[in-house]
Amino acid sequence: MKFIIVFLALVAFVAAAELPLTDEQKAQAHANGALCVQQEGITKEQAMALRAGNFDDKDPKVKCFANCFLEKTGFIADGQVKPDVVLAKLGPLAGVDKVKAVQAKCDSLKGADKCDTAYQLYECYYKNSAHI
Repeated sequence: MKFIIVFLALVAFVAAAELPLTDEQKAQAHANGALCVQQEGITKEQAMALRAGNFDDKDPKVKCFANCFLEKTGFIADGQVKPDVVLAKLGPLAGVDKVKAVQAKCDSLKGADKCDTAYQLYECYYKNSAHI
């Protein structure tokens, strides 16, 4: 399974923006992705579809995969986005002002639960990745 991303979602937008990732970041993303796939019980196809920006699958397990992955990267905790962590990790890669602009659009999203919130955040960051 290839999880060469930093944040599903959040990481997917970094990859979409073709920002350089270190080998260590790639390895950590792969490990986090594999762990979350196993933990949440989703298929490889579901994970790959989400990574590719396909948000048609509303399976609660896929949403919890997004939550797991974003928690492992430190971008969210207990259903709350950690804007300082996002900025610290993505700002040097994409530019602080660009990351702040996406944060202004996305960070206030709230779902029905922490998994839904993570899924919505990932989708928003992914869809706004062109700005980064």
